[in-house]
Amino acid sequence: MCMVPAELHGERVDRALASLIPEFSRSYLQQLLVDGAVLLRGVLVRKPAARVSAGDALQVELRPTPQAQAFVPQAIPLNPVFEDEHLLVIDKSAGLVVHPAAGNWTGTLLNGLLAYHAGAAALPRAGIVHRLDKDTSGLMLVAKSRQAMDALVRAIAAREVDRRYLALAQGGWEGPRQQEVDQAIGRDVHNRLRMSVVRPDGGVGKPAQTTVRLLETQAQACLVACKLHTGRTHQIRVHMAWLGHPLVGDALYGGRPLWGMQRQALHAARLQLRHPVHGGLLQFRSTPPHDMLQALADSGLRYNEALVSSGFQD
Repeated sequence: MCMVPAELHGERVDRALASLIPEFSRSYLQQLLVDGAVLLRGVLVRKPAARVSAGDALQVELRPTPQAQAFVPQAIPLNPVFEDEHLLVIDKSAGLVVHPAAGNWTGTLLNGLLAYHAGAAALPRAGIVHRLDKDTSGLMLVAKSRQAMDALVRAIAAREVDRRYLALAQGGWEGPRQQEVDQAIGRDVHNRLRMSVVRPDGGVGKPAQTTVRLLETQAQACLVACKLHTGRTHQIRVHMAWLGHPLVGDALYGGRPLWGMQRQALHAARLQLRHPVHGGLLQFRSTPPHDMLQALADSGLRYNEALVSSGFQD
């Protein structure tokens, strides 16, 4: 409990709280008001604009924020494909959120890493050095030591980590079997949930490059291999939609839920890098999960390891 001093007489209650309890953000204190955790003169107050008077008693029940509760260990299947003292490579399942955020404060990969090994708690973001969208499946790198994390961050920035994806996209492929997409990506001005191709000189986008190589095509869909040269949010999804081939199931970018695919048909299938500590060459492969394999079969497109391997060769 605290008393309102004379200099705050007539002030809004949220501003009075921010002045009296400066160790907490104003947005957090406003949320406490909305949640019914503040008493003014012994009466519940919910409106941030309510006025206080000198000598008023303010009583606040401090409650943990969703953010504060997010970084807790939770037993979540991680599907490791490689592990040593410095590095963990996992095969992420579709539907698993990588990092806690609004709407997904728990049940994320970060929560799973905190439960998986003790060293995760001492690392920024529990060792996560890059992300996959929630509904994208496949290979991900995770650092288990600070030495490895710093090295991986540098390697990704220097484009020394080779990341390749399989994508099932709408529409029959036309034109060259390989296309180099060099189109800047920024936030869509009409829909804040989306990214979009933007003018590189507009100041709102970041350079983005993707190599797209055709593997198989038919009248309704095509299977392509995508190599990331940069790592922008939704990069493959945005570039494929820009090419006129939105991913099957990717409603955010115009894709339809064909052949049972209820998520974007995108899988991180290949990963190649030098070990962040001892420098040895590491190569990993991952077969797409059942829903994507079934969609490929139902669409009439071929899928086999020889086809994919040939498509990933430079």
